[in-house]
Parts: sequence; structure tokens; C-alpha cells
Amino acid sequence: MGSGGSTRAAPGTGPCQANTGIHMTSMDPQLSKKYMSLDQNGKVQAEYVWVDSDYWDGQSFDLCCKTLTLEEAPVSLEEIPIWTYSGDDAKDIVIVPRRMYRDPFRPGNNNIIVLADTYQEPSGDEKDYGSATKFNTRAACEAAMRRAEEIGEDPWFGFEQEYYLLDTTTNWPLGWPRGKYPDKDTAFYCSVGSEKVVARSLIECHYRACLYAGVMIGGINSEVAPGQWEFQVGPASGTLGADDLWMARYILQRLCEEFQVGVTFDPKPVPKQAGIGCHTNYSNMATRSSPGGMEAIKLQCERLRKNHDKHIANYGIGNERRLTGKDDTASINDFSWGVGDRAASIRIGCKVAMRDCGYYEDRRPAANMDPYLVSQLLVETTLLQNEENDSKPDSGSKPDLESVPIE
Repeated sequence: MGSGGSTRAAPGTGPCQANTGIHMTSMDPQLSKKYMSLDQNGKVQAEYVWVDSDYWDGQSFDLCCKTLTLEEAPVSLEEIPIWTYSGDDAKDIVIVPRRMYRDPFRPGNNNIIVLADTYQEPSGDEKDYGSATKFNTRAACEAAMRRAEEIGEDPWFGFEQEYYLLDTTTNWPLGWPRGKYPDKDTAFYCSVGSEKVVARSLIECHYRACLYAGVMIGGINSEVAPGQWEFQVGPASGTLGADDLWMARYILQRLCEEFQVGVTFDPKPVPKQAGIGCHTNYSNMATRSSPGGMEAIKLQCERLRKNHDKHIANYGIGNERRLTGKDDTASINDFSWGVGDRAASIRIGCKVAMRDCGYYEDRRPAANMDPYLVSQLLVETTLLQNEENDSKPDSGSKPDLESVPIE
């Protein structure tokens, strides 16, 4: 039975991952090979994936999946059935196909993964499904993207997803000594070598599986601590980037099942270490146009300043433990923007300033943020609000572009 919208629980500063009470069971993957190579008699396996509720612990995601057998390979979303699962109060939740990917876990035979969103059962004149569930954030995001398109806009998004891999026996970052920290003087960022790198084989599998599936994964890199990694998704238009980030997260969690390791997206999973985020790179027609792109970016930054609290409230659970003003973060209580400034809320690349067009990076979202919410808010705040409420950027917040070093 699905949770159908569970209550958010405030995460603590305790273990890296919540204790589910499940004992890890080792299974021999070789035993399944002879069965996975069997012919499917022309049938297609469709794995439906959806977000089942609000985040259940602030550290991971309540992603769910189940499989349906199709008689033949679909060529469009319209050929994939709308399905249901059991929600709360004995009511069915309707899952509606939105994106189709190749299935890297069942390669060949036209098997697919279907990313879906959730709706109430239909009533009255409603045919296939009713209103969006309260935990379906994709519907409102898609509506915002359609409104932007109607005014001639085309917002693009790119996501930088950080995460930690965990040892399920110690509930501590993978490769770390139990309850202790790695050498603080060793450089682990983008490192090479068995004494620095942890679980590269899993990360390479994730990269290749995303490429196979059709996810717009842009790259990978190890981060500032062993067992901490990042992958990038995008740039992509509208909701496509958020869709692909959710699919990349699903694929990562499925791979962690196979490798029998844990993964956490908690904004501050390890005390005394820098937190982890999901920096969001954003552009639109105005910021990508030259001349005038930088002026558009400045205006949009001031719009973001006015809506800072609203964004922060939707940028990830537990983000106050990460946005402290230290470790290349701005304080959660303040809004700032700057050229080449990694300690600002919004960072504008030096090359963007030089070229007078491009994108800017919202560094506030936590690693456990919902990309649909973040994308929706960025579009609504920067493009869809009433322009007569805008004021000119405060001259005191303007950097001197001529004095900024160029990357």
C-alpha cells in the first residue's frame, strides 16, 4: 500500500541514513543470469516509477515502482496504459505516464521505464483521472512551463546532484573508518587512485545506465570527501530536466540495491563536514540574449531577493544545517548574488558577465530538493510575476564588471 502523502519528518543530526529495520541480505547475482536471458515471447516489461509522497525522512526519496506487461512495444506515451496503486484510506491513486526511458536493468526486448505522476480517482465528468495528489509537484511545474511558453519564453535547467554513498553496516560514508573521519589534508575532489577514490565502479555503472536509458546526464565527478559524488543533468527545457533528475535518482537507488550500499541526499549527512546540495543552473530567453543578458540577470536576481524566504521554504528539508555561510554557502537568512562568487546565493559565471549573456547558478537548493518545485519557483519568480512590481536593482549590490577577473 502506498503512503499517499505521508507527513514530513524533520531530520536530525544523527546517523547518515534512517534505520528502516531491514537487514541487508546478500544474494548471488549469478543465479539470476540464466533467467534474465530467457525469451520474453514478444512481450514488453514496463516499469512504472513515481514519487509516492512527501519525503519521508528528509534524507532520501519515497520513490516507488511496479511492473506491467505490455503486449507490444509502445511508440508513444499514449500507448502506455494509465495505471493505479493502492493509496491511503483504501482509495486508488492513478499513475499517469509522462516520460518513457529504456530500461537498463532489463536491457533489450524493448523493455521500458515509465516516469509517471499521481492523481486522485476520477469523479463526475472526469474521464481517466481526477485532480493531482498533494504530493504531485510535476503538474504545477508543467503548468508554469506552459505559461512561460505562452509568453514566448523557453526556460532551461541544469542540475548538479551531490550525494554520499554509505556503508550499510556502519551507517557511515562508504570507505570511511567506523565513526571516524578521513585525512583532512588529502585532496579528494576529482581524485584518482585506490587510496582516494571510493566505489568508482558503481558510479560508472550509474553513468552508463543513465546514458542507455536516455537521461540527459552531463557528467560525473568525485567530490571533496571520499564516498561523496556528483552527477549533472541537463541543460534541458521546461520539465524535462526535472524528469531526468528524478529518473537518474531512481537508477542510482536501484544500483545501490545491487551493490548493497546505501545512499543519502541529506543536506548535512556528516557532522563537521561540508553539506551537499543540488545547485541549479537556470537561463531563459532574456538571459541568453546579447546585448542585455546581464541586465536581465540582475533584474531577475532582485526578483529572487524579494522571494528568498519562499524559495528557501521549498528548497529541501534540513537545508538550514547546510546554508550556514561557511563551506562556500551563503547564510540561509541572507540573499546575495555576485560574479564568480561561490559564497553567494546566486553565482554568475565570469564568462557570462564577459559575454553579456548566459545562465546563472542558484546555489541554495539542498541535495534532497524536489526539482519540480525548484524549477516552478524559478520560472514563476523571474518570468511570471507582475513586472510593474519590479524595482531597479540596488546599485549597492552591483559588482563592477570591468574589475571582475575572467575565467
